Amino acid sequence: MKIHPEGKKIIPVALLIYILLSLACFFFLGKYLIFIFLLAGFTVLMAMAVWFFREPQRAFENLPGQVISVCDGEVVAIEPHFEREYFKEERIQVSVFMSVFNVHINFVPAEGEIIYRHHRNGRFLPAFIAKSSEDNERCTTVVRTKEGKEILIRQIAGLMARRVITYKNTGDNVASGQQLGFIRFGSRVDLFLPMDANIKVKLHQKTVGGKTVIATFDRL
Repeated sequence: MKIHPEGKKIIPVALLIYILLSLACFFFLGKYLIFIFLLAGFTVLMAMAVWFFREPQRAFENLPGQVISVCDGEVVAIEPHFEREYFKEERIQVSVFMSVFNVHINFVPAEGEIIYRHHRNGRFLPAFIAKSSEDNERCTTVVRTKEGKEILIRQIAGLMARRVITYKNTGDNVASGQQLGFIRFGSRVDLFLPMDANIKVKLHQKTVGGKTVIATFDRL
């Protein structure tokens, strides 16, 4: 299993804490049965930390007119919504919620150019509620495709997610499936699409980042 570069910053620290806690428990509680249960709990948490930063190997297709899922997770919203930050008009919003068990890499949804990027500090409401889209810490990125379609991606921090990371900058040319960023730990991504987009997912459907087709456009 390949570990994502973001994990290489966190896992060594988690491993050091794991070792120190295990040694402390052995020193003070090594003679008691509770030591075994504590050590088992620490080991499970350490394994979960490693698993969280996994980077699966996936094959991506770069197809014109398709918008692919930015992340793994569950579709929690498909609705018209007035987008206030960039478009300042009504768009189709498709939101995907990531639990702590999902891969947390975020992928570019369509080939094009990054024409807007803005990070905003905010609150840390649970990411599965609609209010989090506008109130929580977030990073908004807009991709303009070669066909002139503008797609807004909003990475949103959650109750546990305290770090939104975006790798791409304004002016970058991007392709479907490239890594856009990473969110720690459990969060949400909103897509704001043109009103003529043909939505291909359903509410509560599971998505695979870089693979699941979220929408298509009739006119390329």
